[in-house]
Amino acid sequence: MIYRRLVRPLLFSLTRNDPEKAHELTVGLLRLLGGSAAFRAFADAAFAMHDTRLQREVCGIRFPNPVGLAGGFDKDGVAVPALAALGFGFIEAGTVTLRPQPGNPRPRVFRLPRSRAIINRMGFNNGGAEALAERLAGIWPPAVPVGVSLGKNKSTAEERAADDYCQALRLVHPHLDYFAVNVSSPNTPGLRNLQGRDVLDSLLAALQQTAAELAGEGTPKPLWVKIAPDLSHKQVAELLEVCAGRQVSGVIATNTTLARDGIRGAERILADEAGGLSGRPLSGRSRDMVAFIHKETGGSLPVIGVGGIMSADDALRMLDAGASLVQVYTGLIYRGIGLVKEINRALLQRQAAV
Repeated sequence: MIYRRLVRPLLFSLTRNDPEKAHELTVGLLRLLGGSAAFRAFADAAFAMHDTRLQREVCGIRFPNPVGLAGGFDKDGVAVPALAALGFGFIEAGTVTLRPQPGNPRPRVFRLPRSRAIINRMGFNNGGAEALAERLAGIWPPAVPVGVSLGKNKSTAEERAADDYCQALRLVHPHLDYFAVNVSSPNTPGLRNLQGRDVLDSLLAALQQTAAELAGEGTPKPLWVKIAPDLSHKQVAELLEVCAGRQVSGVIATNTTLARDGIRGAERILADEAGGLSGRPLSGRSRDMVAFIHKETGGSLPVIGVGGIMSADDALRMLDAGASLVQVYTGLIYRGIGLVKEINRALLQRQAAV
């Protein structure tokens, strides 16, 4: 309530001309606070829910609760200690690329408050896989499972993409519980081409081989594939065939959309801005994709539902559609960190009512 009535209006007002500054301020503050044991203890007491009934085991990983932070919020893993204390069941760092890159020119983030949405064209701005690996090494093991989302550098040709992904994986592999392959961001030219059957099959084969080498005699770490919400059911079915053939551990559905449905009123003027749309307009699209994947695979492939989760009800509906876990991001911008506890409380209330 305090966030929605006081913090959000103030933050939105101060960063009206450049919404990305709000993100930078938030991550910077969390980075600073994460080093304080007192803050972590306070955050844990205020936001975390240590109830065994919330635990989920997915892909051999035990999650304290099913609500995770989506990739894109903490690209460089600077805020993981603070985030781990704020009630999340898992955190996904990245998307990180092999080499550092600045991303696309600013402005590249646009708020649509009436539509409860965001348009972004960040372009994988990050400090590179080596820097992320060093940072995660300094806090490993974390309080909750941590995954890393991998992407390719903008300057890397499509035919060399697998080299980027595999080299980045080698750097961060010792310091992650799972890794996600981002082939669906609309903000890196040609990246979504990697979702095609033959190209994706080749990429996943290279990554699985690398993961097996890094695991040695142990079990390779889970590989999740993050897909776009703009694929047709036929395209998704083909993608799932590839995932099954390569024994992919899970699918993250979905990334941001190029569609502009659900933008309200005067905010339609922003519809022509390039980038991916997230938030409320994506809710139904992502949930339908999760339901399709769950049905298509007979529930055999774990699905991580993300996109348009703006309330506890959205999260419950996503889980009902077949998601094993959910991730939030844009919902945090409009609802605040209390959204995570709200979702977990709703899950407990549902269990108690059964």
